Amino acid sequence: MNYLNVILEKLRDKQNIFLTGGAGVGKTTITKDIIRSYEEEAKKVAKLASTGMAATLINGQTLHSFLDLGIAGNLKELELNSKLEISKKTKKLLSAIDLIVIDEISMVSDTLLDMIRLRLIQAEFAGSLLVVGDFLQLPPVVRGYGEVRFAFESASWKKFEFETVELTHIYRTDDKDFIKLLSHVRDGFVDESVHNNLNEFIKPLPEDLSEFTFLFGKNNSASMHNKNQLEFIDSELFVKEAQIIKHVKSTKDLEIERFMGDARIEKNLELKIGVPVLFTRNSWNYFNGERGVVVNVDSSFVYVQKSDGLVVKLEAIAQSKSMWKEKSVGGKKEIVEESVFSVYQYPIKLAYAITIHKSQGMSIEDLIIETNEIFAPSQFYVAISRSSNPKRLNLIAPRRQWREIVFVNNKALEFVKVDKSC
Repeated sequence: MNYLNVILEKLRDKQNIFLTGGAGVGKTTITKDIIRSYEEEAKKVAKLASTGMAATLINGQTLHSFLDLGIAGNLKELELNSKLEISKKTKKLLSAIDLIVIDEISMVSDTLLDMIRLRLIQAEFAGSLLVVGDFLQLPPVVRGYGEVRFAFESASWKKFEFETVELTHIYRTDDKDFIKLLSHVRDGFVDESVHNNLNEFIKPLPEDLSEFTFLFGKNNSASMHNKNQLEFIDSELFVKEAQIIKHVKSTKDLEIERFMGDARIEKNLELKIGVPVLFTRNSWNYFNGERGVVVNVDSSFVYVQKSDGLVVKLEAIAQSKSMWKEKSVGGKKEIVEESVFSVYQYPIKLAYAITIHKSQGMSIEDLIIETNEIFAPSQFYVAISRSSNPKRLNLIAPRRQWREIVFVNNKALEFVKVDKSC
């Protein structure tokens, strides 16, 4: 089936779509193809997500920013903050949009979906809605000790009448036994067979850890490991400082810093000849999560040699924050998307360690997972599904039972099972 054409046809017929599937099935690729198809037809697409990091993966904005929700977490707070009524600017903006894409829908709460629907009703939105994600991956962020409540638990979910399109073919690996294991882990299912399969990945760590990327659950652990390993390289330290261009002069530095953190952009990228790195973007000659070694650095370029021997000549690339605004185009007022600021940095980061959260979208061949830092539902699935080569996968022996590590949110599991059977 040509999923792209099927989805495009349904969206153009004003059918709202829920695009889902496990890790590595190509959800991001199809989403970007859909966006590109709309934009090539000069149609306006709002690319949104609930968190800054998820938004940067599709070069978009947060839902709160785009829909002018302020800091409200629900409709009551929206009213208390005097933002219940839609502004003229937001109404005009939404009325000009042909397609709204919401990525990482698993991280959108029920109350946030209610606020989204309110805004669309207020603006008499006439376009289509595409929500993308896997409810058996990262859940919504909860304030304090509140209960996790997903978008599908909102009455608004049924009101949107989404048609589900599920992708099932995994492109990240072709190892059938590993794919079967991933399916069990995604469902939070552990029996004796799964237990034994996972134990097979507990091996003595290689002497040369620089060949592998550690996945940690905590930022501090990843940062410390990167720093320690970098010090072992006995060569000159090069520091590449990110270059920032403010297209809107009033942009605050704090906003830029937050954007850089979300977008995995290093403010000061520290490199040495011989240091292993991961590419953090996709291009024609490298992919997000692919590994290489720095072989040369000069004032303008960083040269990275991949495992196949190809040397990639990298220059700093721009990652931009944009916003929609009304502008006069040819004497006529139109809603256009414009950059607020751009950050130029080399699309690589040290390959020694990365957090599970920031590994989203990556395919990593040589992987070690610190299982003792798994603390959230589906977190272990996100980690292990980054592996593109199970033969090069190592798991640190857990101090707990696998059932305490391989767990999911039961509400999410039940929804996925029911939705799949419909």
